[in-house]
Amino acid sequence: MDVKISESWNTILNDEFQKPYFESLTSFVKNEYTSHQCFPKGSEIFAAFNHCSFNDVKVVIIGQDPYHNENQANGLCFSVHDKITHPPSLINIFKEIEVDIGKAYPSSGNLEHWADQGVLLLNAILTVRAHQAGSHQNKGWEKFTDAVIQQISEQKGNVVFLLWGGYAKKKGAKIDKSKHCVLSSGHPSPLSANRGYWFGNKHFSKTNDYLKSIGKAEINW
Repeated sequence: MDVKISESWNTILNDEFQKPYFESLTSFVKNEYTSHQCFPKGSEIFAAFNHCSFNDVKVVIIGQDPYHNENQANGLCFSVHDKITHPPSLINIFKEIEVDIGKAYPSSGNLEHWADQGVLLLNAILTVRAHQAGSHQNKGWEKFTDAVIQQISEQKGNVVFLLWGGYAKKKGAKIDKSKHCVLSSGHPSPLSANRGYWFGNKHFSKTNDYLKSIGKAEINW
């Protein structure tokens, strides 16, 4: 896998790219993309990093793996390409934003404009075989994204981590809460949201309140 990633991340993660597990992961991903239809397209696998440099990271949202249906995944967790029907979790994210900060429900589910403002939209697993959710689990991506989170936790300060659901909470368990703002809630999926674990978390206003308190620009959600 030819890792085309912004220079700020390449500096931070270069050691990771040289490790045996990443070499094995590279071979696996190359074979999968050659033999099967996979998402996102190759040029978008590292989109989260290329839209949000290490130096610019202010907020981290942790997802699980990419959407696995046609034309959905664009390399940013919870985000879909323009003109694509919004998946249920994204619908609930936008509904919470509506109630929390009064911003109208958007027509596009593309979250690139969040990433461009310093929101790292990080899936734990960066690739998936078409129509097979979780098909690229336990191949090395989780180890790589754990390293990403660790580097952010250790080398930066005052980052807002949004941990939605049990998977994200476990993924973010080692974040240094003494120097970062960690907000947790249920997952925005209908199963969790309809049980009262998502709506009303006010994570979007709380994030902006925190950023404002430390003198950083708020996110235009």
